[in-house]
Amino acid sequence: MSDNTTMHVIASLVPPGSRVLDLGCGDGAMLAHLQQARGCTGYGIEIANANVLACVQRGVNVIQLNLDEGLTLFEDASFDVVLQIDTLQHLRNAEVMLRETVRVGRIGIVAFPNFAHWPNRLSVLYGRMPVTRRLPYQWYDTPNIRVGTHADLAVLARRNGLTVQDSFGLQDGRVLRWLPNLRAGTSVYQLTR
Repeated sequence: MSDNTTMHVIASLVPPGSRVLDLGCGDGAMLAHLQQARGCTGYGIEIANANVLACVQRGVNVIQLNLDEGLTLFEDASFDVVLQIDTLQHLRNAEVMLRETVRVGRIGIVAFPNFAHWPNRLSVLYGRMPVTRRLPYQWYDTPNIRVGTHADLAVLARRNGLTVQDSFGLQDGRVLRWLPNLRAGTSVYQLTR
């Protein structure tokens, strides 16, 4: 996640001093920010060699792991917060990983591109798959296995017995609580068991 405003909004959901696990942590920017600004500790999980190296260079503890293999190396409630930022759409079994997120952490924070954002709907209406800042790839060249909407995650959480503590949309660094499924490019959920 490169948008600093969005990173700060999501970071504000993490209580100061928390032990954090960041799933699909990329270059470690979020975890580094949480360490510096909120006094957090923890680990990032990343598969890409270049990102693992970037994490190490930032001073972020990182474990190289394929998330599709699960989180069995972690016990229940090992972390205060488990982050899944721009990761869900890349996973083969998103449902299992949502359950694992709240098993391993007391709180799960999940953020993903909202396919129901109005520019995406307009693109589909005109017969084209959307290419936006949040979904920057052509349909034939995307690393995303799936797309989801703000409303979809609420249904998925409920079906898996998870509690939605909070949910909102983010657009241009602003928190949107009114019609986030239509108005926001990013969906954010705070989940517990």
